[in-house]
Amino acid sequence: MSVSTAGAATALRLLAELMLTLGALLAALAFYLLVWTNVQTSYAQAGHLEEFRAEQRDHPKGHKAKPKTGDGLNVLHIPRLGDDWEWVVVEGVALETLNDGPGHFPDTALPGKVGNYAVAGHRATHGEPFAQLDQLLEGDKVYVEAPDGWYTYEVTWSRIVAPTQLDVVAPVPGQPGRKPTAQTMTLVTCHPRWGSSERLVVGAQLVEQRSVAAGPPAELEV
Repeated sequence: MSVSTAGAATALRLLAELMLTLGALLAALAFYLLVWTNVQTSYAQAGHLEEFRAEQRDHPKGHKAKPKTGDGLNVLHIPRLGDDWEWVVVEGVALETLNDGPGHFPDTALPGKVGNYAVAGHRATHGEPFAQLDQLLEGDKVYVEAPDGWYTYEVTWSRIVAPTQLDVVAPVPGQPGRKPTAQTMTLVTCHPRWGSSERLVVGAQLVEQRSVAAGPPAELEV
């Protein structure tokens, strides 16, 4: 074998090894993003749900303490996204908080209160709670299970906005500075699903409130 041939063979072998290594790294990254992050979030959600049920038992009329970042606040149920679609909403929207589940924007209203109850969530990886948020239609119901009762919101609008359009989580969505008079909800996630160049935003209006004693809305009992 000539020197040039031997050199070419060595180069090809090194290239093949490099491609195998790159392939292994990409496979590991895909496993982390598509599998392991979901496992981590599922584990975190189980813990939050257990704590939420304990809070319901200990404070059946609602806990008055101001929530801390990472605390579980309430449970969202959206039948349009699946009969078993159930996610604990945590306080805060920092990335590490959203990795545990949908996050409540601090300083926005709590469920049932006048103002805008605003929640953000991942659309891909970490359990992807809002993966199919684009399937929500006007008139669909979003149920919030809180320590002090049940709140039913009805979807009234949805739109795609720029990431900089933060007024969608204002007390009156889209109208910063205006004093709220209604109880609304805003759900925010990335758009497109595997990108973040825009935001998908869904708005809803409170249409019913039920006490803990009254139990969940009929649609959730089926």
